[in-house]
Amino acid sequence: MFHSPLIDSVLIRLFRFRTRGFMKMEEADGAVPCPPREGGCYLYAHIPFCESLCPFCSFHRVQHCHTQATRYFTALRTEIRRYHAAGFTFDGVYFGGGTPTTEPDELVATIALVRALFGVREVSVETNPKDLQPPLLEKLRAAGVTRLSVGVQSFDDTLLREMERYEKYGGGEETAARLRAAVGLFPTLNVDLIFNQAHQTLASLERDLEIVLSLGVNQVSCYPLMTSPSVERRMAGAMGIPDGRRLRTYFQAIVRKLRPDFTASSAWCFTKNGQGSDEYIVASENYVGVGSGAFSYLDGTLYATTFSLAGYEERIARGLTGIVTKHRLGEGDSLRYTLLVRMFGLGLERAWAQRRHGRIFFWRLWGELRTLEWLGAAHRTTRGWQLTEDGMYWLMLMMSEFFESVNVYRDAMRAHVHGELEAANASVVAVAAP
Repeated sequence: MFHSPLIDSVLIRLFRFRTRGFMKMEEADGAVPCPPREGGCYLYAHIPFCESLCPFCSFHRVQHCHTQATRYFTALRTEIRRYHAAGFTFDGVYFGGGTPTTEPDELVATIALVRALFGVREVSVETNPKDLQPPLLEKLRAAGVTRLSVGVQSFDDTLLREMERYEKYGGGEETAARLRAAVGLFPTLNVDLIFNQAHQTLASLERDLEIVLSLGVNQVSCYPLMTSPSVERRMAGAMGIPDGRRLRTYFQAIVRKLRPDFTASSAWCFTKNGQGSDEYIVASENYVGVGSGAFSYLDGTLYATTFSLAGYEERIARGLTGIVTKHRLGEGDSLRYTLLVRMFGLGLERAWAQRRHGRIFFWRLWGELRTLEWLGAAHRTTRGWQLTEDGMYWLMLMMSEFFESVNVYRDAMRAHVHGELEAANASVVAVAAP
């Protein structure tokens, strides 16, 4: 209904104001939190190791070192057992990073542990195009992986070179061939694409989408390029800074190209006969993050783990979790977070909200719900509210804004352990040098 950069700007400013308290973290004691009172719970395991570090990435990641990674996985499995002993149950597990497949045997052992302890049926694993090799794929398949998500980002070789991925992970044609060979091995094969890179053209984006349509994969997640102050400094040279004024045009091209073959399963994920979610925060109301640089959300409280790998190992050895900070959201913020995540997942069921939160949900969020209706972002149904295509665009903006606020927190946490991370990365590079 309203297609104006001014409306977009006003909406984002309003969103920032209403969610300004989300990431006000304070020190935590590191004990295992209480399991959620009701509702499902998902497990997220962060594996921070990468073969090399891409300049656009805002996530917590370090240069891969086999010895360090082996110790890390040992500590990670100990932390997972700690949550099991505390009475947690999980509906599924998501291994993200970093690149979880840098240590295949350690990853498979950790998947086996999670499946044995919690009986999960959904196992999602992130990887990169270079790791799409038959021996690894067979290991993951045998381990029970149900969703493999491949960080392609683009099939455009020029953009891949700007992202410093061409030499590391191969060109667009090579990646497409590997993806075609992997089709059918897992219930869901997802391709991650990044749009609105500074030097990306609409034609390049549409070509990426045409390639996806030709591959036979059954899920594609299209993320806008999200940054933080430190990431923008790294990107300023070769990649440049993204132009937000193109976001709507590019997003509309994505929806237009992928339909009708794919249908939306969130504001930036599209699925064709696939299973599993692109975001574990959508898959379950509560989630536990284990490992270094992970986040949890349990019954209205956000938790974050240490970004120090040495600190993480030390905390686990002392009988703690990796949690170092937390923030108990107030009632209004907690309900707004729930609304954000539910709407990002394309809709809100009135009966679910009434059952979980009571009438206070609708009273406290009356303004937000009316605004979504007035903008044409959501329309009422007999069951609640359903997101429109315009709503998908605005929820994509809002979720990007939320994740960028998380990225600012990540920047601050990395600054505390900057010396450790720099030393670790430098030592690995020195060992690898000829």
